[in-house]
Amino acid sequence: MSTLKTVAAAVIACAVVGGVGFIAFAEYGQHKNFASISAKVDSADPAQVKRGQYVAITSDCVACHTVPGGQPYAGGYALQTPFGTIKASNITQDTETGIGGWSLDQFDKAVRHGIGTHGYLYPAMPYTAYTKMSDQDVADLYAYISTLAPVKHKVVENELPFPFNQRMLLAGWNLLFFKDEPFIATSGTPPQVARGDYLVNGPGHCAACHTAKNLLGGDVAEALQGGTLQGWHAPDLTSNPHTGLGKWSDEDVISYLKTGSSRQSVASGPMLEAVENSTQHMNDQDLQAITAYLKTLPSGKAEVPVAVAASDPQMIQGKRVFESQCEACHVSSGAGVRRMIPELRGNAQVNAKDPASLLNVVLMGADAPLTAGNPTGAGMPRFDWKLADEDIAAVQTYIRNSWGNSAAKVTAEQVKAARAEVGAKPWLGH
Repeated sequence: MSTLKTVAAAVIACAVVGGVGFIAFAEYGQHKNFASISAKVDSADPAQVKRGQYVAITSDCVACHTVPGGQPYAGGYALQTPFGTIKASNITQDTETGIGGWSLDQFDKAVRHGIGTHGYLYPAMPYTAYTKMSDQDVADLYAYISTLAPVKHKVVENELPFPFNQRMLLAGWNLLFFKDEPFIATSGTPPQVARGDYLVNGPGHCAACHTAKNLLGGDVAEALQGGTLQGWHAPDLTSNPHTGLGKWSDEDVISYLKTGSSRQSVASGPMLEAVENSTQHMNDQDLQAITAYLKTLPSGKAEVPVAVAASDPQMIQGKRVFESQCEACHVSSGAGVRRMIPELRGNAQVNAKDPASLLNVVLMGADAPLTAGNPTGAGMPRFDWKLADEDIAAVQTYIRNSWGNSAAKVTAEQVKAARAEVGAKPWLGH
């Protein structure tokens, strides 16, 4: 689609959402009454506060509400969306700049229904998933948040350009894309799988990254089949053997969530943060439940393309780059080093239709997650300064079509665009 058509589509889409938003706002407003939570709160009860701290872990609250190196939960973390920058709010107990003094019902209205004291929340705050959280979990989370020390830190949350900075639009967005419904386990589902379903689609809000979005940021129908955001591609979580978890054993999935690494992969980007802040601290029963649920997902529809022939000029060029720059760590067979350097052969992320994460890592480098189960992970050096766009494209194409892999070619134009998106340095050869 041309740039002009894209802009025109965005304008029309905003007009539609604006119209729907006006109607929704006029009819329902921001003051819709929600049923009060049945669960009780006692912030002086150590057991409830401890349960709430665990809910905060499963919900990965600290990752978004904390600036790296800043005070926990004091907000300010910048979320880059296709519509502009949104900064996470201060959720400490400061009464001026945080949420000190909020009632349980106010807290619930924001967390599960997407309406704060200042109006509709942007779905960068995953209330679309948190709506599935139970009364007890929300009450426990509130009890824990109520114990956080107040930090005076004013955050300008909405830095979006017009018209996206108009919160009334979100009334229309919610009407179109938000199902304000509690979690109900599918009849006949084993308790372990039901718990995994709840964690993945509720507090874990995995679809926020792993489900593709439409032009307006709403989820598309292909749930958990992969999505791209902020220069990273979150891979398919279904049982697709080519781009998903079809070749992963239960042990592989649990190891990845617990330590940040498995036979096939090492966490990077937003998933690195999720592992370090959330999944490594989850108990074994919940990790097993998540794994059991993911294993029930039917295979995604991604088709397996025909591999690019080894005789292709770009493959020949890519092989030369791989042998000179990559082979020392990833070895000639693409096997890598178990739990340290990811295996490239049969790697679902390597086979993904969108090479965004591969481009990000090659250009910017990556640190391995630091977890209790894997405290000495290896780092990936950056190659933005060292390799031309053509060489990066060639080596990516080679990796994506060797050792049984098959995926579309990567072009120099894609590398150039990725450089701009992630803020990579220019090649020194220029």
